[in-house]
Amino acid sequence: MIKIFLQKSFGIRSGEVRISLLMQLYIFLIITTLLIVKPTINALFLSKLTSDALPNAYLLVALVAIGSSFFYNQALKRFSLLKIVTATLILSASIFLSLKFLLNYDYFSTELLYFYYVWVAIFALLTTSQFWVLANLVFNIREAKRLFGFIGAGAITGGIFGGYLTNLLAPSIGNDNLMVIASLILLGCIPLLHYIWRKKIKTLGYFRQKQRSYATNESSFKLILKSKHLTYIAGIVGVSVITAKLVDFQFSDLASKAITDSEDLASFFGFWFSTFNLASLMIQLFLTRKIVGVWGVASTLILLPVGILVAVGIFIVFPELWVVILMKSVDGSLKQSINKAASEMLVLPVPTDIKNKTKSFIDVVVDSIATGIAGCILIFVIKGLDFDPVQVSLLILILVLVWFYFIYKVRKTYFQSFRQNLINFSDKHHLSKKKKGNLVSTNATILKVLEEGEESEILYMLGKINEIKDKRLKLAVVSLLDHPSDTIKAAAIRNLYLVDKGTAVEKVEKLVHQKDDEVVLAAMQYLLTHTDINDLKIFDSYLNHDNQYIASAALFCLAKESRDNQKLAQRYSLDLRLEKGIEAVNLPSDHHRIHETVELIRAIGYSGIPKYYSFIKAHFNNRNEEVIKAAIEAAGYSAHIVFVDDLLGFLETKEFREDAEEALHHYGSGVIKMLLKRLKNDLISENVKRFIPNILSRFNSQESVNTLFMLLRNKDIIIRMEAARSLQEMKEKSKGLKFNKKDVVRLILSECKLYHNTLIAMELQKKITKNYKLELVNDSEMEEYSARNSLIEILEKRLDHGLQQIFTLLELEYNSKDVSIAYHGIKSEKQEVRANAIEFLDTLLQPNLRHTLLPLVENSILSASNQEIDSSLINVPSEYKCFQMLLKGQDVRIKLAVLYLLRHIEDKNYLKLVHRMVTDKDIRIRNFASLAVENLKKVD
Repeated sequence: MIKIFLQKSFGIRSGEVRISLLMQLYIFLIITTLLIVKPTINALFLSKLTSDALPNAYLLVALVAIGSSFFYNQALKRFSLLKIVTATLILSASIFLSLKFLLNYDYFSTELLYFYYVWVAIFALLTTSQFWVLANLVFNIREAKRLFGFIGAGAITGGIFGGYLTNLLAPSIGNDNLMVIASLILLGCIPLLHYIWRKKIKTLGYFRQKQRSYATNESSFKLILKSKHLTYIAGIVGVSVITAKLVDFQFSDLASKAITDSEDLASFFGFWFSTFNLASLMIQLFLTRKIVGVWGVASTLILLPVGILVAVGIFIVFPELWVVILMKSVDGSLKQSINKAASEMLVLPVPTDIKNKTKSFIDVVVDSIATGIAGCILIFVIKGLDFDPVQVSLLILILVLVWFYFIYKVRKTYFQSFRQNLINFSDKHHLSKKKKGNLVSTNATILKVLEEGEESEILYMLGKINEIKDKRLKLAVVSLLDHPSDTIKAAAIRNLYLVDKGTAVEKVEKLVHQKDDEVVLAAMQYLLTHTDINDLKIFDSYLNHDNQYIASAALFCLAKESRDNQKLAQRYSLDLRLEKGIEAVNLPSDHHRIHETVELIRAIGYSGIPKYYSFIKAHFNNRNEEVIKAAIEAAGYSAHIVFVDDLLGFLETKEFREDAEEALHHYGSGVIKMLLKRLKNDLISENVKRFIPNILSRFNSQESVNTLFMLLRNKDIIIRMEAARSLQEMKEKSKGLKFNKKDVVRLILSECKLYHNTLIAMELQKKITKNYKLELVNDSEMEEYSARNSLIEILEKRLDHGLQQIFTLLELEYNSKDVSIAYHGIKSEKQEVRANAIEFLDTLLQPNLRHTLLPLVENSILSASNQEIDSSLINVPSEYKCFQMLLKGQDVRIKLAVLYLLRHIEDKNYLKLVHRMVTDKDIRIRNFASLAVENLKKVD
């Protein structure tokens, strides 16, 4: 009963109840001890040395904290955290026990009073800091976000309990015996600590404990200075402590002026401090988890300074006691609840060994230094300059503004820390910023490769040169015309377009007579388009040439040049030449070169003469791959509708897919509407549909973007995935295209809904299949069991696709590298990495996406690891409603799997559900539904 209450009320999941209660008990005992010891020490200190000694005590605490941090860091290098925490507890218990004997003999020198005062201050900071370091090891970021509020309630409860216990027992057993109780309580923490360590931390193993560790011998101070994130955390702690001390001064000062009787004043303080603690406890138990979950860690930090700011503003207008009570209530109720939980989570992305060193330094040294600074302000500024309450409030106001600055900065570094963590955690470093290969970074590098490189290196470099301004590079490209490789010669000719018109024309003219089709064609095209040589002279010289390499290339060039120049086609009888070329190729001969056929097919494609297109079609079935590719290319040049179905068919074959996509791209933007229409009318085969988005993306236009957005609503998940991927690539390449942000968010939410439905359906099927006992089932039950497993497999695949689709869409809304890092983190096998990835997303996403997506991601991770999903985040409906939901969906494969399962369930209750599918548009669904209806009708 208690377990169920804790799970529902505080978000504690199965398996977390015991450790959460133990951690809560641990901090409860620590704070209870503190609240027994502190009043005794404070009373002794003030009665013997008076309040005038407090500023000096503040400064001494700061100095001791700074000095002791050195020894603490040295201890961390030599001993484990477990040994250090144990030693701290034993030493503190011994010191408190020694206080009993001093109280018995009433012997206190000034030095001893300062010693005990300073130690209690250090104890308060150090033990709580060690506890939260331990909590950071026990829980990952997502667990911490849910549980720190509940666990932190133990500290507040300990404060209340310790205070009441002291008031109750002190008069009857005396302060000296209270020290014995405090020591025993503290020693009771040791077995609790070792049990927690053994059950939760030791089981992680050495490497899991060190996952976020980076070996370092640097001091805590240097580590904080090197890290912006830690620097801002230290700033927040320091400013908040100083502000709290000034608020406390205002509260005490105005209360003492308004209430002169000491007993009434004590009663006043007792009432309000108890009220603050109770308010803090209620907030911690019932609001902290929800607020931190909704606002995020960094944003939650702003609540406390905002509350103080509002109270200070009111006080400046109405400088009265009730306003100061309001100010102190904000500080007292939020500091140890919401603000404490959020502050402790700030250090979660910090590597473990750095955290061990720096967190205690921040909690103890920075806090103590801030206390010392507050003491100096009280002595030299407020009392020295005789500040009135309103002036003190203005000073608080300035500090709050500085506080805001640090919070603003830490929000960014918190995000960046998780980002860097995910990169460091990555199993493979492909998520880190890729260093762009800069093979063309300097002209000297290019020149060296062109002059001395291997053939593949030279070709790579020639393909990368977009502009040649350096004279040496021009000469190097020209010199490649003499290279022994024909492939390099052809590539060099194509790069001559980047230099001055007519460059190396004599060399190129000679290359026309080379016995290589690629070189001859490249040379002739260059002479036609990038020299001052008359086109007619070239055609006159080469069309009737005896050399078939030259004649074939000239025919292709004529077809290309005359596409929009019918007079040129008529002058050189292009139609007749093509006809003769076809006749010659069709004649049986052993002397035909493959490239003659290739160039003739290409020429027909460019010619724009439809009567020869059958020749292109005929060669779609050629045995030679090069000829088929030429036919595909020619079909693209023609941009004729007669080839569209053939080109779409080639998309199924991997070897010709790239050529077919490029050919369809040659049709121009008019093909976009045609392809979309064919998709809508289901005129494209299932195996081809997935390649349509990539074809559309090649146009790189706003029209193609808008069309791809339409495909994001397609019923086929594969088409949606390919459309999203294409849009993401277009976004990266082209900055001028517009992507409707609202549409992207709506599409993400729609995909999340589909993901949710798929997840709950799969989870339900998993629960049902767990109840099967295979050795006892009959044949029909075996068939049902098999059908359920088939459905589960399909649903699992859909979940994988769905998650991938959601994150691809997120890349349209956010920085693609950030989203990619988060996605790969979530897919990691390491629990710690997944938790960091989810928290990274929590920081990255806007509220509506965060609240919808994160529960799905968390539950999908639980489901993938065969853990029970969190029912507080996702409600699983009945099986009937699940089937009804899946059959209403758009996924054909899921519908078929559901109908196949219903066919074997033998439950007439599903007959009505199946009847609706008998009239579906898809013939496969109709057939499966009919078979299911037939079987269900047979059920008795």
